[in-house]
Amino acid sequence: MRYISAERNYSEHTARAYASDMYDFAGFLKGPDKSDALKNCSKQTIREYLAFLYGKNLKKSSIGRKLAVLKAFYKFLVINSEIQTSPAAAMATPKKDKKIPVFLTEHEIENLLDMPELPARDKAMLELLYSAGIRIEELVSLNLKDLDIISETLKVFGKGSKERTVPIGSKCLGAIKNYLDLRRSSGLTCKTDSPMFLNKDGLRISSRGARKVLHGWFVKAGCLKKVSPHTIRHSFATHMLDRGCGIRTVQQILGHKNLATTQIYTHVTLESLRKVYDKAHPRT
Repeated sequence: MRYISAERNYSEHTARAYASDMYDFAGFLKGPDKSDALKNCSKQTIREYLAFLYGKNLKKSSIGRKLAVLKAFYKFLVINSEIQTSPAAAMATPKKDKKIPVFLTEHEIENLLDMPELPARDKAMLELLYSAGIRIEELVSLNLKDLDIISETLKVFGKGSKERTVPIGSKCLGAIKNYLDLRRSSGLTCKTDSPMFLNKDGLRISSRGARKVLHGWFVKAGCLKKVSPHTIRHSFATHMLDRGCGIRTVQQILGHKNLATTQIYTHVTLESLRKVYDKAHPRT
């Protein structure tokens, strides 16, 4: 756990998930000495564990994640000469079920962002999520110095502490300026190294706190779908592609390592293409 946190720069959330998965696996192993059982684990034991997980009707994505954790753990043991070969190395990762992400239409986004009762901070958070397509964890970790008002860009630190610079729109920038003006008038700090978004106690708002606040606005906006802050990210990517933005550009803005991750959003562009085709082609 120290290795993936300190040397691999995994986030606290990912580290907790790894620990949880390892505890689950250790609990599955037989014998009083779990350390010994982990070191002497065989390929057959891991196969039995995967079969056990399938028997619990877990999603393939969840099983794949648990297997990835085991692969990483046993690779770590090999590197540190605790074992000679990894029992998990040759295990094939189950193919994920293709799942179309939930997204809001442009009209639904407008209804959400233009609610007159939205307080300045919450409007700024929603505008930023949609304008930059960032994750909620990335949003709450922002500091004021990460915003460049002149170039209208934002410095974002994503998974694995990877840095990227993304553009933001004028409406989003206006919402942020309005929030900061109100913050100054309330006597709250606006120093460059201070958090971009504060909670009611004047401290950095947490991911959990931001989710709770935004969920209330999703409900008040009448969103019938199961909406979360990540839905706004999905909506951003979908609308950008739908309006002709190149997939490589969207990949760069989202901070996706692999293009395949970004390609899940192309379903909407295909639907849009079909509508244009049906309307324009003389023999449809």
